[in-house]
Amino acid sequence: MDPRIIILSDLHLGRPDGVHSVEELDALITLWRTSFEHGVGIVDPHSLGEQRAYFLTAVLPQNTVTLALQGERLVGFVAATRESIAQLYVHVEHLRQGLGSALLDWAKAQSAGHLWLYTFARNHGACAFYECHGFTVQARGFEPTWQLADVRYRWQAEQAQRPATPRDGWRGGCR
Repeated sequence: MDPRIIILSDLHLGRPDGVHSVEELDALITLWRTSFEHGVGIVDPHSLGEQRAYFLTAVLPQNTVTLALQGERLVGFVAATRESIAQLYVHVEHLRQGLGSALLDWAKAQSAGHLWLYTFARNHGACAFYECHGFTVQARGFEPTWQLADVRYRWQAEQAQRPATPRDGWRGGCR
């Protein structure tokens, strides 16, 4: 089944095209946490309440949040502006099915022709995914809150015309 993409520019509980309840918001937070822990390989020490508050006060006000649904089930989301991607996560049971690519394509289509993002260097799947989709490494650094090495990536629309070269160890395709 193809995902249905829903765009949320603002969150109002009970909104017909968005999150209807605190339980649905918690489903998004749980998906985010589970996918993060799977990709980065660490346990998130924040409570669901802390992560919900961060989403509502920092992520949502500064980004357009796009959801990927299969039927009524949330299977992924991206939070992005015209210049950057703050969050892009797919439910771990739905990885490598094209959902991340669909969300990334949406972000590219609404962009100003370029995007930047950060990911943790140890999240090899995410690094390979972005490189396969035409992002290039701009800088390597260290994220002090998480105490982890990170990578800043950049995508330019004109770079998309060149075929991407997947990283070593990436198991084919840009899904």
